Amino acid sequence: MRKTLSLLFCLYSIFCFSQEKNSSEKLISHVNPFIGTGGHGHTYPGATMPFGMIQLSPDTRLDGWDGCSGYHYSDEYIYGFSHTHLSGTGVSDYGDVLLMPTNTVNFNNGASEEKGYRAHFSHENETASPGFYKVLLDDTNIEVELTVSKRSGIHHYNFPKNSKQIVILDLEHRDKVLSSEIKTISKTEISGHRHSDAWAKDQRLFYNIQFSRPYKNVTFLNEKTEGEKVKAAFEFDASEGNELEIKVAISAVDEAGAKKNLEAEIGNKSFHQIKNEAETAWKKQLRKIEIETENQNEKTIFYTSLYHTMLAPNLYQDVDGRYRGMDLKIHQSNDFENYTVFSLWDTYRAAHPLYTIIEKERTTHFINSLLAKYDEGGILPIWPLAANYTWCMVGYHAVPVISDAYLKGIRGFDAEKAFEAMKHSAMQDKLGLKSYKEFGFIPVEEESESVSKTLEYAYDDWTIAEMAKAMGKTEDYKLFSERAQYYKNVFDPETKFMRGRFRNTWFSSFDPYEVNFNYTEANAWQYSFYSPQDISSLINLMGGKAEFEKQLDKLFTAKNETSGREQADITGLIGQYAHGNEPSHHMAYLYNFVNKPAKTQEKVHQILNEMYQNAPDGISGNEDCGQMSAWYVFSAMGFYPVTPASNQYIIGTPLFEKATINLEDQKKFEISTENLSDTNKYIASAKLNGKPLNRSFIYHSEIMAGGKLVFKMTDKPSNWATKDDEIPKTEITENLIVSAPFIAKGDVAFKNETEISLAVASEKTDIYYSLNDSEFKKYSKPFIISEETVLKTYAEQLPAKPSARNLGKRSALLSTHFYKIDPNLSIKLETEYANQYNGGGDNALIDGVHGAIDFRTGAWQGYHDKDLKATVNLGSSKEVKTVSVNFLQDQRSWIFYPKDVSCSVSENGTDFTELPIQKIEAEIPSEEAGIKTIEFEINKNIQFIKISAKNFGALPKGHLGYGGKAWLFVDEISPLTSEGGK
Repeated sequence: MRKTLSLLFCLYSIFCFSQEKNSSEKLISHVNPFIGTGGHGHTYPGATMPFGMIQLSPDTRLDGWDGCSGYHYSDEYIYGFSHTHLSGTGVSDYGDVLLMPTNTVNFNNGASEEKGYRAHFSHENETASPGFYKVLLDDTNIEVELTVSKRSGIHHYNFPKNSKQIVILDLEHRDKVLSSEIKTISKTEISGHRHSDAWAKDQRLFYNIQFSRPYKNVTFLNEKTEGEKVKAAFEFDASEGNELEIKVAISAVDEAGAKKNLEAEIGNKSFHQIKNEAETAWKKQLRKIEIETENQNEKTIFYTSLYHTMLAPNLYQDVDGRYRGMDLKIHQSNDFENYTVFSLWDTYRAAHPLYTIIEKERTTHFINSLLAKYDEGGILPIWPLAANYTWCMVGYHAVPVISDAYLKGIRGFDAEKAFEAMKHSAMQDKLGLKSYKEFGFIPVEEESESVSKTLEYAYDDWTIAEMAKAMGKTEDYKLFSERAQYYKNVFDPETKFMRGRFRNTWFSSFDPYEVNFNYTEANAWQYSFYSPQDISSLINLMGGKAEFEKQLDKLFTAKNETSGREQADITGLIGQYAHGNEPSHHMAYLYNFVNKPAKTQEKVHQILNEMYQNAPDGISGNEDCGQMSAWYVFSAMGFYPVTPASNQYIIGTPLFEKATINLEDQKKFEISTENLSDTNKYIASAKLNGKPLNRSFIYHSEIMAGGKLVFKMTDKPSNWATKDDEIPKTEITENLIVSAPFIAKGDVAFKNETEISLAVASEKTDIYYSLNDSEFKKYSKPFIISEETVLKTYAEQLPAKPSARNLGKRSALLSTHFYKIDPNLSIKLETEYANQYNGGGDNALIDGVHGAIDFRTGAWQGYHDKDLKATVNLGSSKEVKTVSVNFLQDQRSWIFYPKDVSCSVSENGTDFTELPIQKIEAEIPSEEAGIKTIEFEINKNIQFIKISAKNFGALPKGHLGYGGKAWLFVDEISPLTSEGGK
């Protein structure tokens, strides 16, 4: 009997293993690496390992925004196969160490009219799967196969019979080369380095390359083996066979590290052995979440999304534990794996919360990597790339990644050091933080993207407060919970939008559809629902749940177009909800907070089905290192982390019959559905571990404990989870602040006089003000200013029972300088400026306020592809010595000096005398922003001054925006009279 049981157990084990193996193989077959390679997805199809250091992929595009990954599905030519690529980013880098098999020695890459080594290909002869890529090069009939290990990869080339066998090594390919070298170790081994300048300003990469057969000839471009233009052509003897394998490993440390990586990971293993190991690793990864559905397209979209979440961050450490730190020095770590490529502005929202569920161990490596960067570089990174700070995007979003993990019980890092690093980021004075700390918001005139920065800093500060509270740090909790409410200071109660505060007024004229420099890749619609840490208070600011719901409805039904600046990132529009960019990602779930989960279910179902497709153009925006896909992974399972660090996931609507999360401790969390169909998208009821679940959110701890969540679906909205005690809530209830008052009415630069009205968003709050340092008095009604004045103001909220010991809370003290324009002075603009760069309105060029070197601080007036034509009327004839006008140059932002500036003057407004035209060499490339003052000598009595400035026009070749048109930025037309003033 015992033998029979043993035999049955063995048979059962074999059956289970077989089922598991078949299941894993099916999962890998459902990944389509070509999703996102078209449109603006910016993904690559090549071979890589989960979170691996090497990405061995074809390069079909050399530059341009849609060439950020090196590959675009619409292209027809392959330039070669390089070893590093970025997945879904909006900025280009990598593409290191390009190899290309061909049949002639030709060092031209073919980008120009001259034929080079590039080769035509067709997608019919192209295959990709996790860890593997294959293509036939039509022009040469060479078949290429690629596979990888973590830090190394293998090229397998099959040349046609009797053809020449040439392999080009191009170290100049892609980014600007700082230094490169090819060292010949033997006929079968070479090594060297490539140091480059792109997004990462000083990327250092070393390589080791080993050929399966000795080459018989090598030719170097210009006979150079080192320098900035290093290329080599290796010829192999065709009589020795048609197949050639090339093993390549990379390192950021040194050539010895690259060789050690190759020996440790590949050694004498064959191509097929490495391919099998890569596929085995991916099968294990993809089993972390298993779904059941009859819809094969949805299954492919899901597993490709899960695959995309596992492409970054990237390992950045050799097998011996050495890595290059943010100080560009070599460090050793035996305690954690070092990673790079943290697209934190994107990934803190959903990708990193996903990792806290399915990658707990790796999350500790991520956090220790971030802390190492703090030690080496002096600050937590915003967007680290290859041992470089890029300072890309806004916020300090390493902070919520750390806090979210800590509050979920992931503690494999030094919490005290982590908290120190988090505080350090928040206490800086750069990137608008000085103003943010002083005023409780960032003024438009102090810092670009001021609204977005204020909002994102406030959320980050809340996560610091929550970690401080958990660690018993009372004073820190108080400080940062106060700062977490600073989002209130950019909320305009009249329009119900988050708006820029320009000299304590609201930036105007206001268009919520306008994409301008007050927001990061967005407009007012797309940032006005962002206070995930305090949604209850945001609802109150907007007038309560009914008003908040109406505003959400307007968001999704507004016209689906934007005004103002061209912003390619704003895609996937449903009304003004922009799923193609991250600030919108939480919005569909906000209906749950106002007792309307059915509306969340409608919107989430729509987004899941409309914004993701099994096609190259299947992602509605940049993939952004996994964030776009993490939204899908979460939402398809039925919930989403609206507020990372709250330990809550807000329930949407499940897409599959069943989804199982296989946790690292062998527990399982299953989400299953009853009566699911395309029309049955609404939740009728839910059960968690057999008990009714009557709330529209679940806790992180409930997932990690394992169990079963069952949804019963219906085709009509239900009353499930609609009561006040059944809805999610994020709310700051302690250390409440008083909002800063604002100037609701009044011109900062005025003629004659201006009427000033003050207001504040906080209820039951008094406003106090002072004029020219007079004694503060309580504001009760509008008042008039008729001279140049400095207004100071603050708000105060008294407690219910004020006393000597119980004084009122005050806002920050704000100061505004009001300028009086000579009432006789006027200006007529014959060309139209862009509203987003209005500089303060029609009088901006004569208001006495000068623009700063940063064009995004509001004082410059901008003209896109238009000349400036303006006439200044002095009001009467005056002796004018000179007239000057200022122009800005910031070529990186498409702002060029004018080609020439002309001035003509008149005493009667009819007969004008033209002065000599002043030309500017505006075409000279410059990386630096600058201000140029053009001055004309007049020395005569005049009343009218005409200024014309010729826009640069079409952007020059070599400029990132080539094909587009330049901006002309101007400020202050300043006549100097004999009296010495304007």
